[in-house]
Amino acid sequence: MREADAQVVVIGGGPAGLAAAVEAARRADSVVLVDAGPRLGGQFWRHGAKDELPGAPAPRWHHGWSTFQELHDGVREAATAGVLRILPSTHVAAVDALEEGGFALRLAPTPEADPSAPAPRTLRAQTVVLCPGAYDRQLPVPGWTLPGVMAAGGVQAFVKVQERSPGDRVLLAGTGPFLLAAAASVLQAGAQVVAVVESGDLTGWVPRGVTGALVPGKGVEGAHYAALLAKHRVPYLRKQVVSRILGEDRVSAVEISQADRRGARLPGTARRLEDVDVVGLGWGFVPQAELLVQTGAATRLDVDGSLVGLVDGEQASTVPGLFLAGEITGVTGAVGAVAEGRLAGRAAAARCTGRPADASRQDRLARARHRLFARAMHHAHPAPEGWVEEADDSTVVCRCEEVTLGEITAARDSLQAEDPRSLKGVTRAGMGMCQGRICGAAMVCLGSEGGGRLEAARAVAKRPLALPLTVGQLSEDEESSP
Repeated sequence: MREADAQVVVIGGGPAGLAAAVEAARRADSVVLVDAGPRLGGQFWRHGAKDELPGAPAPRWHHGWSTFQELHDGVREAATAGVLRILPSTHVAAVDALEEGGFALRLAPTPEADPSAPAPRTLRAQTVVLCPGAYDRQLPVPGWTLPGVMAAGGVQAFVKVQERSPGDRVLLAGTGPFLLAAAASVLQAGAQVVAVVESGDLTGWVPRGVTGALVPGKGVEGAHYAALLAKHRVPYLRKQVVSRILGEDRVSAVEISQADRRGARLPGTARRLEDVDVVGLGWGFVPQAELLVQTGAATRLDVDGSLVGLVDGEQASTVPGLFLAGEITGVTGAVGAVAEGRLAGRAAAARCTGRPADASRQDRLARARHRLFARAMHHAHPAPEGWVEEADDSTVVCRCEEVTLGEITAARDSLQAEDPRSLKGVTRAGMGMCQGRICGAAMVCLGSEGGGRLEAARAVAKRPLALPLTVGQLSEDEESSP
């Protein structure tokens, strides 16, 4: 089947996407849920196959598992009723807003896709709810290309799926509460956490502490992590950064230093932490904005500098029929994403059916509370601007194309390549398999002189295809596929 039609297409099977699909399926006659993963849940509820079995206990490293089960059951019930179609292991490579209204989505299977149940190549939708989620923000550190260095989110994802730690002695570094969650997952998997290295001093929470009362569950969760780290005597090092990762064939040690307010290391404060075999780095999360930018929808910079979409009270973007939910409107966490997904799913179905969206006051309040909490969190845990001073010219920035900081700064300063797209053309930074997802945050910092941060962030996210495709996938002739 080359084409299919639907009233509502939900892109992304994480917390926001699951909630949107359930609500849309209750009100519309034809809903499609597209997700790149083989199992629904997104990154937050990433899990192994056996965790989906009826009656399976909640994995000990998961939060909000009952919410996942409720949403998962709702999706399956809608699929059984014939209202909802689920397309797992399927990428959305492009979204085109049609002149006559509606959207055309270009789909491509992932390597894990079941060849006996192929997805359509083109999906036409009256409305789209975009819930693409986010990925770890990464900033280059000398030695970060050594085997054993992972994103902090990658460490936790490994534990959730493999039910074991990726290493015996793990160090988590960067900024933000997620470092505690990742450390807790490692401990619950039976491994050791050498230290949690936080670049901030946490004083940013002092004027914003009242926002914690708006989301009491966050405080309970944080207290649980703190107690677990205390039980295992894990050092929590504030105002310190990883200044160098050491090793020959893989990670063996980490050099950490005290940091100033900008996150730059203070000279003469470096010390080594030996016997480290995995390092998890994370400076918050970056929304996956490629599909959003393709549609031409209006964007802005969030408090943490991330590119996010503008939405109204119904989660509608500036493109008619396109609704946004979850991290693409700003990183808030799973509970806020579920609330936004519910609002967006109802509004998308209402646009197709002509019936009122019957928005829930409870979901609106949850959205507002978690937005306020996220704003406070971003202020309290800013990504350090001093990382450039930490890296020397030989530090690799673009891992895919092996482009160094020295090459990028030389192109910027000597060749007037002052924005990310110009730097990409001159140095190939961002041209690799990840298409700038790993080096994107660094490229925004390095390439903001040609028009500002918003333009730089849009340039990093702008691409005609949201992911690399094979020649066979690009071809309209299925017989030409290798």
